[in-house]
Amino acid sequence: MSRTGPSRVAVTGIGLVSPFGGDADDFFTRIMRGESAVRLYRHPASPNDLAQPAVQCALFNPEQAIGRALSSVTDRYSQLGLAAAFSAWSDAGFARKGAGSNEYGVSWGTGVGGALTYEKGYTDFFERSRRRVSPLTVALAMNNAAASNLAIALGLGGACLTYSVACASSAVSVGEAYRRVRSGQDKLVVAGGSEAPLALSIMLAWDAMRVVATGDEESAFRACRPFQQGRKGLVLGEGAAALVLEDWVHAEARGARIYCELAGYGQSGDRSHLVRPDADGQVRAIEAALHEARLPVTDVGYVNAHGTATQEGDPIEISALRAAFGEAASRLRVSSTKSMHGHLLGAAGAMEAVITVMALVKQQIPPTAHLQQVSADCVGVSHVMGEGLRDVCFSAAMSNSFAFGGSNAVLVFRRPD
Repeated sequence: MSRTGPSRVAVTGIGLVSPFGGDADDFFTRIMRGESAVRLYRHPASPNDLAQPAVQCALFNPEQAIGRALSSVTDRYSQLGLAAAFSAWSDAGFARKGAGSNEYGVSWGTGVGGALTYEKGYTDFFERSRRRVSPLTVALAMNNAAASNLAIALGLGGACLTYSVACASSAVSVGEAYRRVRSGQDKLVVAGGSEAPLALSIMLAWDAMRVVATGDEESAFRACRPFQQGRKGLVLGEGAAALVLEDWVHAEARGARIYCELAGYGQSGDRSHLVRPDADGQVRAIEAALHEARLPVTDVGYVNAHGTATQEGDPIEISALRAAFGEAASRLRVSSTKSMHGHLLGAAGAMEAVITVMALVKQQIPPTAHLQQVSADCVGVSHVMGEGLRDVCFSAAMSNSFAFGGSNAVLVFRRPD
């Protein structure tokens, strides 16, 4: 149903699958303390005993989280996504049953989709000499499986969309959901992302790029150190996160709790290189998000940085923040929570958006774990270290997601009036 002007977009539900095994509050408490979920992960099928620091949701039980029927016909990335989305749906005050509304939609993001299903098919065919693969392979592995299963499970008859934009996938899914609600195309959208990238082929591919941090049993937990002098790279992580975005008037009419407002979304393309980030492109996305939110830079009290701990990526993001925020940059509080939950690839943006919302609501800012000496090429902002900042006061926060391919997505959240 169209409207005469743009609507305000409320965040009324949040949910995630945490590597720590708890709910969103437990997860946020742990990252405020600087706890790391990174461990040394050995892939059971690795022919060369490949071991990488990584984050695995080892405590996740799909049958308990989404039920036996759904878990038996879904890839792990869909299982994680459904569990996070069901949690956000419940948090928004809805019962776990079909909503039956054609004005409620789904917007989901993933980078590699059902990679584990594809890998199993290849293994069955090439290593186990099976001449047929599972007839469910396509349905489990397709990138829109999580969104489609979610729409079916909750009876959401609005637009059912999936975005695959590398590491910006779920940030884009949240941003595009915001646009649908803001324009009146949907009254409510469940938005987020999920990823299960610990397939051997994906681990080997990232290892070959030489951007993955190294570590052993004792040091793996601190392997990912964004902005740190001598940082060694990213760590892969699996997981999922979801937000319920809702027309503000609709949310108030049903008496929903409103966490905050999603007030701005900026997108840009670097147009320069396939895998090398570009500060100009990031600046344009940041400025577009702030412009749409109608916020001066001084109102932004926290930035959840993309911060992957790569040698090239971290300083480019800091230079973009300095350029976009100008004189206010030196007071801008910045952290990268990937140091604790790892890089969830296509699900990273949604996970970090949930963290940003919780930081804004709780007026607490999580740290960049293991950051002790800021690299000379990453200075110019106020890095948050140690156990985070408590009892702070800020009215708006930003979450950055910058992807291979040069796709940049920035989300700006604001406290309710």
